[in-house]
Amino acid sequence: MMSITTLEQLAASVCAFGRERDWHLYHTPKNLTAALIVEAAELLEPFQWLTPEQSLNLPPVKKEAVRQEMADVLIYLVSLANCLEIDLLKAAEDKLAINAAKYPVEKAKGSCAKSHEL
Repeated sequence: MMSITTLEQLAASVCAFGRERDWHLYHTPKNLTAALIVEAAELLEPFQWLTPEQSLNLPPVKKEAVRQEMADVLIYLVSLANCLEIDLLKAAEDKLAINAAKYPVEKAKGSCAKSHEL
């Protein structure tokens, strides 16, 4: 397998992987979103019951589990974007611009308040 260095390469690899297995038959937006939520929940599991300090200093085995779950989340997100023909980088760029307007530095810096609370 070649090294993947861009989101476009990842999207193409994820698409090819699924196509080779006929998974496109099951990869509907609803199913992919459900799978994404399941994987996101599994990402939380290694952190369950840890203190904030412990969560910042995971032992290697737990860190690898987190790494694997992060990969699953990313793969399902990319699969969903492929299915809906959404450019994830453009979507993220647009969302950052929206968030910058909602959370101006002078009001939001150092605060975890929601935008309507600023």
